[in-house]
Amino acid sequence: MTGSDPAGPRDIGRRRWLMLALGLASQAAACVFIYGVPYLVPELRAAERLSLAQSGTVVAAPTVGLVVALIAWGAAADRYGERVVLTAGLGLATAALLAGLAVHGAVLLWVVFFLAGAAGACVSAASGRVVMGWFSARERGLAMGIRQTATPLGMGVAAVAVPPLAAGHGVHGALLFTAVLTAAVTVAVGLWVVDPPRAAERGRAAEAPRPASPYRSTPALWRIHGSSALLVWPQFTVSAFGLVYLVDVEHWDAAGAGRLMAVGQLLGALGRIAVGRWSDRVGSRLRPIRRLAVANAVLMAGLAVSGLGPSWLSIGLLVAACGLTAGTNGLAFTSTAELAGPEWAGRALGVQNTGQNLTASLTPPLAGELIGAAGYPPAFALAAVFAAAAAFVTPSDRGLRPGYGRVSCQETPKRSFTQPNLRLKP
Repeated sequence: MTGSDPAGPRDIGRRRWLMLALGLASQAAACVFIYGVPYLVPELRAAERLSLAQSGTVVAAPTVGLVVALIAWGAAADRYGERVVLTAGLGLATAALLAGLAVHGAVLLWVVFFLAGAAGACVSAASGRVVMGWFSARERGLAMGIRQTATPLGMGVAAVAVPPLAAGHGVHGALLFTAVLTAAVTVAVGLWVVDPPRAAERGRAAEAPRPASPYRSTPALWRIHGSSALLVWPQFTVSAFGLVYLVDVEHWDAAGAGRLMAVGQLLGALGRIAVGRWSDRVGSRLRPIRRLAVANAVLMAGLAVSGLGPSWLSIGLLVAACGLTAGTNGLAFTSTAELAGPEWAGRALGVQNTGQNLTASLTPPLAGELIGAAGYPPAFALAAVFAAAAAFVTPSDRGLRPGYGRVSCQETPKRSFTQPNLRLKP
């Protein structure tokens, strides 16, 4: 298969942890750019003479590119392999960022940022496939939980590095930093990523038909996509308005509120690892998702009524919600790939990410309108309703084959996903 290592991926052994590190680095590098662009707004307004509305449009360009390209990159990963897609996508993103050093004005910057976001979308499916393919079902939840910490890690790097670079060296200085970072990850991926084995590499006859779409035979996939999109609403309600709530309602200063929200983000990153390990131990991805959805509903409902109690209760619930609402991302990602199978995982993960990103784009403006009109309690209550609905929509394990939607605890570690007869040497 194109992009595979002919030297024999079955000999990868403990190098699967290197694959995890490279997948995490790929996702984090893309997040540094996508989430670092908002920190460029002051310099965009000063140096490029953009209005606030123009700056906001430019800031949105990477996310628009990401959403547009997700499914296409997933299909490419299914066909050509993870190494080719990651190297090509990250290389194109680097080129787009370098092109940003030579352009000026809202239109050209929007085009460059759109192309960088579209190219960087390759990591959402392909980096996850690398991790999924080299870890057995008994390790996969933990591995994907670690991989999902890439988003808060990338956001943290962006928050620390981009503002001072933009202030000291302008937009071009910040873009050069992100381009160098992305280029370094591109080189590492090209050198060291090994594609997981596919069915064709296990001796499947060349003339055998490609598997039919899992969406026809596995309606649970649609339900996972739906529940994941629903759970993004409470997550982004808290992350987008948590700091403003602390400042406006609890009368914190902005610096202190930012530090507290950073604690919540750290809890979210650690929580993704913990719930991934939990899913490995209980032998299910879907059951933990349903329980976490119920817990999120209770937390958000508590936030909605916490104004009746002491302020410390509201603050504690807010921090807990900041950590817990992000906990299901890795589980949903893992179960989607397991259900879709290796021939369709890339496209399924593209669909999964598209739904989540669309909800993430809609939540801040719509929730903001509700907060402006009726205050925070109704917005938190609505988030609780979304979380409760997600618990109902999430499918159960019953009727799903082992190794797909649920974990087969009899599976020997170090097997490739949905490939029960393939063993890797330790």
